[in-house]
Amino acid sequence: MSTQAERLVAALADRYRIERELGMGGMATVYLAHDIKHDRQVALKVLKAELAAVLGADRFVQEIKTTAALQHPHILPLFDSGTADSFLYYVMPFIDGETLRSKLDRETQLGIDEAVRITVAIAEALDYAHRRGVIHRDIKPENILLHEGRPMVADFGIALAVSAAAGGRMTETGLSLGTPHYMSPEQATGEKEISARSDIYSLASVLYEMLTGNPPHTGASAQQIIMKIVTEEAAPVTKLRKSVPPNVAAAVAKGVERLPADRFETAAAFAEALKNPSFRHGDTGSEDARFGAARRRWRDPVTIALAAIAVVAIASGFWARGDDTSKRWVGKYAVTLDSTALLAYRGSGEPARLALTPDGQTLVYVGTQRNGTAAEFRLFIRPLGNLEARELPGTTGASRPVISPDGAQVAFLSANNDQLRVAPLSGGPVITLADSAIASGPSWGPDGFVYFITRAGIVRRVSGAGGPSEDVVQLPPAPADAAYRWLVILPGGRGAIVGRRAISRADESAYMLDFVDLRNGKIGLTFPGLAARYVASEKALVYVTADGSLMAVPFDVSALKVRGRPQSLVTGGATRNGETDLDIASGTLVYARQGRNGVEYMSWVPRNGGQPLPLDSAWLDTEFEAFQLSPDGRRLAITIGGGAGRTANQDRYDIWIKQLDEGPISRLTFAGEANDDPSWTADGNYVSYLSLRGGHRSLWRRRADGVGEEQLVVDAGARDIVEVRWSTDGQWLIASVAGPPSFDLMFMRLSVDKKLRPLLAEPHAETKPALSRDSKWLAYVSNESGRAQVFVRPFPNVMEGKWQVSLEGG
Repeated sequence: MSTQAERLVAALADRYRIERELGMGGMATVYLAHDIKHDRQVALKVLKAELAAVLGADRFVQEIKTTAALQHPHILPLFDSGTADSFLYYVMPFIDGETLRSKLDRETQLGIDEAVRITVAIAEALDYAHRRGVIHRDIKPENILLHEGRPMVADFGIALAVSAAAGGRMTETGLSLGTPHYMSPEQATGEKEISARSDIYSLASVLYEMLTGNPPHTGASAQQIIMKIVTEEAAPVTKLRKSVPPNVAAAVAKGVERLPADRFETAAAFAEALKNPSFRHGDTGSEDARFGAARRRWRDPVTIALAAIAVVAIASGFWARGDDTSKRWVGKYAVTLDSTALLAYRGSGEPARLALTPDGQTLVYVGTQRNGTAAEFRLFIRPLGNLEARELPGTTGASRPVISPDGAQVAFLSANNDQLRVAPLSGGPVITLADSAIASGPSWGPDGFVYFITRAGIVRRVSGAGGPSEDVVQLPPAPADAAYRWLVILPGGRGAIVGRRAISRADESAYMLDFVDLRNGKIGLTFPGLAARYVASEKALVYVTADGSLMAVPFDVSALKVRGRPQSLVTGGATRNGETDLDIASGTLVYARQGRNGVEYMSWVPRNGGQPLPLDSAWLDTEFEAFQLSPDGRRLAITIGGGAGRTANQDRYDIWIKQLDEGPISRLTFAGEANDDPSWTADGNYVSYLSLRGGHRSLWRRRADGVGEEQLVVDAGARDIVEVRWSTDGQWLIASVAGPPSFDLMFMRLSVDKKLRPLLAEPHAETKPALSRDSKWLAYVSNESGRAQVFVRPFPNVMEGKWQVSLEGG
């Protein structure tokens, strides 16, 4: 017996006597056990250790209680659940029978009457649970037990409990909820909200297999199966088994519709259709009649998914036709990137990272790899039909990749966007085309030249094979407080789209797209947007708005004019201070979605190097930010971002007070915006914090118990206070204040000064102040040497000496 099994036996010895292992699934190992208290045999399911580690006992047990109350003849009841040692388990009756999977493995296909009978019974169980707000999420033959001919659904709500307990962290376990063959399209694409119609799709897929011997979609890998679920219609069951009655075939066809709204509204309606000989759905008698028309009308989409990247297929004529809107659809899915080559992120102004080869089959992206403790950015090549990406040598520091029209080369910027370089996608020497005054990302023209905009507002070009660059046209002067930062050459090479961005404003509504005639530099059209691509086959422009929406509009490329009304394709694209990710080729569109933080938790870290201990295993969030312990160590002041139901404003940040360890948490700030950087006063009675008000950040405070109004401590006029530190005795306040001209340190003695006074105001930036416990020494960060280093000076007489204490940056 393994050590883990021995631990399990010992942990449950007072309640269950484990007799033998019955099997192992994706989430749990199943044991036959004897319930000592009730003297009965039970099936005891123990979640896999890696899954239990992510979920946490309290949250899982709390969530699974929702399903314990389900009582239905065709639902296997939940006897018990809990935690023992580090194991999470739940207990159900032991059914001395077989699963539907075992029966199908033995018989391949079932009799039509038997298949319908089983499906109707399961549909009735689903309808019962759905009316009580519980969705199974993992209907499959393995979860349908046959006990003396009576079908029963097992693991009802377990997938829901696991998903809810994980709080979106399932990727940490390497496991997924749902089985690919029976996943609904919305499950396969990772939709947040799963409705009862998802269970109906899964049950219809199970019926499909009982009738035909195979699920609706099969493939050599889970990715292939998901791809088919998202992009292909299931063949009518009558094509594979002609004896299936028309109403049953029609019910199956309606049940496996890709669009949830096209399926049965309830599981009960699905059951009724199976029992009603007159039920029909469309024309299920002919594959050509049922599905061929849609395929003739639209190109088959090719779609895929990557963590943070989505690929979308654009159906032919999607925005141009006004007929038969019910048949139009866009297939989309996320693309999973290698864990060793994730999509790069260098900050809120991250340059464009994605490019597609002209055939729409290969993604080139800027990825991140670790080199010791440092992150390095380089280009990676990921064919959409493969599971792994390969590094493109010689592309360290790359950004803004674009693929040549022949698909053989990629142009990109590197060396802090000061070099324009070209690399063969097949590997080989990387050459530098330009190395000065580059203001925009590159764009290939149809003539084999690479175009870019200089800091003087000139469009230049250079051969993709290297050589001298030449001016093409001078752009009109950009408006005040704006600059040209983005470029794409239109087909024919006569026109271009130029992106303008605000230099100092973070308001992305200020970003504009100019349509420029490259023969004379005149701008023929301007409208708001961050990036755009022209789709020649559709004579349309696809562009990204400031809120991340992907739009399409008919466009006359020769006249540089819009010829119709824009329509929305997809929402939720990522925008980063005027930067975005977008490319389109051969009907496939790739874009990056807004990133979502993983669930975080707070822990005590022992000073002796022991294992971290969670403060409160039930206290999880996706937006924990700055925090500080109270002087007595009994409370935590912490910044938490908006969302998760806390506020309507997803971008809002507030200060909260958490009673340690497992006490309540209460909100401290309600006014202002971007409340951040909490700090306790020496007596522990007040918490100070920075707050954005009147266009700049000032320092405020409020009693930690929330009594009374907040108070303004100090501001720095028109300058932002970005960091604040109090001395241990509460007499001194040190602040880092933003420029212009640079970040400076200011201070005040609370019993003497009424406003901040300059402390260090040198030409370089001084940030991250900290006072020693006796208030005699000031540590801070300065970039005076060209990189951030830590320095120490006497305090408050900072001009009496200075010592650099870091060696390799700090």
